[in-house]
Amino acid sequence: MSTQEASMKRITMIGCGTIGISWAAYFLAHGLQVTAFDPDDAARARFSDYVADDMRALGADVRSPDIKDNLEDAVRQADLIVENAPESVALKQQLLADIQRAAMPHALIVSSTSSLMHSDIVNASPAPERIIIAHPFNPPHLVPLVELYGPDMQLVNELADFYRGIGKKPVIMRKEMIGHIANRLSSALWQEALYLLQEGVASVEDIDLAVTAGPGLRWAIQGPFLTYHLGGGKGGIRHYLEHLGPSQEYRWASLGKPTMNAELYEQVIQGVESATQGKPLTDLFNERDQQLVTLQRAIASKENQEVIA
Repeated sequence: MSTQEASMKRITMIGCGTIGISWAAYFLAHGLQVTAFDPDDAARARFSDYVADDMRALGADVRSPDIKDNLEDAVRQADLIVENAPESVALKQQLLADIQRAAMPHALIVSSTSSLMHSDIVNASPAPERIIIAHPFNPPHLVPLVELYGPDMQLVNELADFYRGIGKKPVIMRKEMIGHIANRLSSALWQEALYLLQEGVASVEDIDLAVTAGPGLRWAIQGPFLTYHLGGGKGGIRHYLEHLGPSQEYRWASLGKPTMNAELYEQVIQGVESATQGKPLTDLFNERDQQLVTLQRAIASKENQEVIA
């Protein structure tokens, strides 16, 4: 364990919205100290209660974050500072610079940005190499993925070791890219789903079912490359590419681009409302969270069996 990794015990959340709440719950559940700040008084006031809800979803004993009423106090003693501000280049540039000037020299700062690139948001910071993209997949307390990118690979690797040590599954990007990895893959699927809806191919409910009852089940345990490796049968990926590669090109040529207009928006809204049958969002969140917990436990159990074997 590196000195940097071992020293990351005091975590600060900057931004007390959905991502900050979820991250705080996860860090607290793993015995770390969490401090938090948000410029919105209302966000700070409800933060502890929402963090407690997420900790219960994890099955963890509830612990409380230390909430500060100014940024300087929040970051002063932090080893790792997690920025969760809205997706605005100008906002993040200023905020990251302010954080770094107020933080200790050894502190690492990570941005939860879902789409923005490192080179665009660190321009005003005095030590940009100590700022790393660490994009979690939502909700961070239940989904293990963290996408990492930074110019200093030693720091990135040490941060990856830290995340692995608390049960996360980090992936390291070798090149920065808008939307990183997972959101680009998700966006590609979403684009085609919208196109199928707009073209009248199927309903919202059936398009979702075509994912969850089909490839989604495989994607929970294998990514696209291993999925197609098995799709090649006994010949594996070599056989697939040689014999079925052209069929992919045939499908790619037919993929569409939806027109994002008011009519499509209304189709999506009506389709989602019909599929959810008036079920409250709180119920949908709870159902998703319970299913994610069950899935994670099943995967963890399988991984533990493999280690023992």
